[in-house]
This record gives sequence, C-alpha cells and structure tokens, in this order.
Amino acid sequence: MQKLTPLLLGLGLLCLNSCAVNQKMKDKPYILLQKENREQKTWKLVWEDDFNGQTLDTNKWSRVPVGPSDWNRHMSTIDECFEMKDGKIHLLGINNPDKNRDPRPFITGGIWSKHKFAFQYGRVEIRAKLGSAQGAWPAMWMLSEFDKYGKWPKSGEIDIMEHLNFDKIIYQTTHSDYTVNKGQKTNPPHGGTATFNPDEYHVFAVSWYPDKLVFQLDGKTTFTYPKLKDADSSQWPYDQPFFLIIDQQLGGKWVGEVNQKQLPVKMEVDWVRVYQ
Repeated sequence: MQKLTPLLLGLGLLCLNSCAVNQKMKDKPYILLQKENREQKTWKLVWEDDFNGQTLDTNKWSRVPVGPSDWNRHMSTIDECFEMKDGKIHLLGINNPDKNRDPRPFITGGIWSKHKFAFQYGRVEIRAKLGSAQGAWPAMWMLSEFDKYGKWPKSGEIDIMEHLNFDKIIYQTTHSDYTVNKGQKTNPPHGGTATFNPDEYHVFAVSWYPDKLVFQLDGKTTFTYPKLKDADSSQWPYDQPFFLIIDQQLGGKWVGEVNQKQLPVKMEVDWVRVYQ
C-alpha cells in the first residue's frame, strides 16, 4: 500500500473537512452553501484574508466602483483611496487630489467580494479600527449575490456594522422589503446598537442561521433578528448567498454633511474570516 506524504495527507484532511462543512455551486464554485444542519456543529474556517500582501488579493476582492446611491456616490477605485500597510488594508476617505480627472470634492475607498466569494449561512468576523470625522460612515455589510427576490430591498441587506461621525455606538441592522416598503421595523425589531471605543480595534461579527441573524461585538451578542413563522414571506430573504462589502463611506442623508477639513479619514481592516 502506497504511503501518503504529510502534504498529501494534509490536503486530504482539508478536503474532507471542507466537504463536511459546505458544498460549492456547480456553475459558480466561488459560492459556498452550508450543508443542512451544519449550524448545530462547531464552526469551521472556510475563507479568510489577513491582508498581509503588498497588494489587494483580486482573487477575493474588487474595489467598489462609483454608483448612484448615498453609500457609493463618492466611491473611487484610484490608488490614493487604498493602502496595504503593516498587515492591514486601510480604506480612506480623502479630499479629491485631482479634480481635472474627477470633479467630485471628496472620494472614498471600499472593497467587495461580489462575483468572487459569496456564501449562504455561516459566521463573519472582521477585526478593524474605525476612523472618525464629520460625515464619515464606515460600514461592513452584505448584499445578495443573485437578487433572488428582486432588486434592493427585496433580496435583503445585512449590516454587520455602521458608524456615524464621532459616535460612541455602532448600528447593526437588517433591511428588506418587509422593513423598508412594508414598514415592519418593530415586528420584530430590525436593528440594534452597541457602545464601543472608536479609538481601538474591535471584532465585528454576525452569525447567520437559517432562522436567525445574531450580531456581535467583540464576542458578545448585541442584537438578534429572528425569522418569524407567521410573518409575510418578505420578512426573511436571507435564504440565498450573500457577498461582503467593507467601505469607508462619506456623506449622505443619514450621516450628514462632510467636513473636508477633517479629512483624510480611514478604516483599518486587520482581517476577515468566514466560518460555516
């Protein structure tokens, strides 16, 4: 009988462990679907980025492009909005250095895993330190990969963390057709807040189950959003793959005007880990 080398044995064990945790979609292998009843067992690490390289890993992430919404209207993909430094990625909001190239007064950096990594059920942990400024709106959140129930908000949004200005609290929220268009923001409550020190690193997390979303800050549960048995079906669009977004946003109706004298502002992201 042929002996297995330690490398081959390790690869075999990794395959067995991965297969026991999730399955990949045949036509889209970058999507990990958690196997049924896996949530009753111990979490296993299935995807991560420690940002230890010199450049962003484009097999996992893309820079978020500009868009028409409050959150992305100031997004930019230029290098000045991104720094890989000391094993972290810095996402910056800056005064525009070249208004001949781009007329916007200020621009921001963000990354997302859209079309590169998505998953259905599991746990996300992100270690980061947030910067503060008037008009700063750093966020860590998730959107549906396929829009199974239609465009936003019908296919849902999971906000792991949002921070405004110089606040000493973070917001953790869910959005859907049920909460936005049908106004069901209290049945059940669709979001919560948690106090924190914005000058320190924290681990922001959500555990996503088939019947609930459990939000955490530094390992402590802060808010839970349950799936209701007797609610309108639009209450739970969270039964499909979602991708990750991490961005240093600026401005908008919610956060208010931007004080450009307080720029640059940045979010320092140490690592991202996904478990199933």
